[in-house]
Amino acid sequence: MTNTFPRRAALALVLLPAALAVRGVRAQAPVPVQLFKVVSPRDEVIVGADAAQLGAGTGPAVERLAAQLAAKGQLTLWQYASHKDASGALVQAPLRQIVVFRNEALRLEPYATPLPIQPLK
Repeated sequence: MTNTFPRRAALALVLLPAALAVRGVRAQAPVPVQLFKVVSPRDEVIVGADAAQLGAGTGPAVERLAAQLAAKGQLTLWQYASHKDASGALVQAPLRQIVVFRNEALRLEPYATPLPIQPLK
């Protein structure tokens, strides 16, 4: 009878990097959401936009979002707020969809948060 254990162990060591690479690709997060603060005369809201909503281009994301708003006149975006997830951890999560009008928004600015950002619904 031949001893196949060393051969199987060698095969496992050879395949391990490939298995980890596939696992890493599968574990990657969906398209990231970028947060922005929309300042109007009435209030300030935090909204999230993904790459599709930002439009094509190589400029800063806030400029691309402003160009989309100027071109379309209004954008439907998700309002974000801090919220506890199922495990009890604090995250930035989508709250509700809102419409931002070009003539109501005074300023758009990037919004940085130390909390993890949940993807759009």
